[in-house]
Amino acid sequence: MSVKHALLALLEQEPMYGYQLRAAFEERTAELWPLNVGQVYTTLSRLERDGLVESGDANEDGQQIYQLTDAGRDEVTAWFGSAVARTQPPREELAIKIALAVTAPGLDVGAVIQRQRSATMTALQGYTKAKRAATDLAYGLVLDSLIFTAEAEIRWLDHCEAQLRRLRQAPDVPHRDTPRRREEGQVRR
Repeated sequence: MSVKHALLALLEQEPMYGYQLRAAFEERTAELWPLNVGQVYTTLSRLERDGLVESGDANEDGQQIYQLTDAGRDEVTAWFGSAVARTQPPREELAIKIALAVTAPGLDVGAVIQRQRSATMTALQGYTKAKRAATDLAYGLVLDSLIFTAEAEIRWLDHCEAQLRRLRQAPDVPHRDTPRRREEGQVRR
């Protein structure tokens, strides 16, 4: 997630000080991705250094108000006008965990998958309950994303279990990439 672009997008709506930006961000993301106020002010300093925001006069309570510059507006426009790049996928802890689990001798991979499925189902139920109560569009869309991600994770866990069952039915099939398969140019999946 780009804190930089999120803050610029919020400042495009109106000038704000750091705590206001933090509160506005958390409000729009259903407080699911809390921001450290120190991160907000560090990012504001960089944005000011880069000419994307400028600090104006302090308000009556002494808080420094930040506003977008023309370059900042151009940056927000470019950000909203571009797709989120998928060239460098995020490091997904669950995928790494399962990949390592299937190669760990003596580990009950099925139990690892079941524990994760249970945790994901619990999270999915919480997101669904929150979605039913949601009245704000931004909050609802964030919850939709979390619901879809949890549903996809459950489907992937089902796929992992199916692959394990297939492997158990054909024990002579290698379950991990061997040096020979890599040399033959086969891609690991």
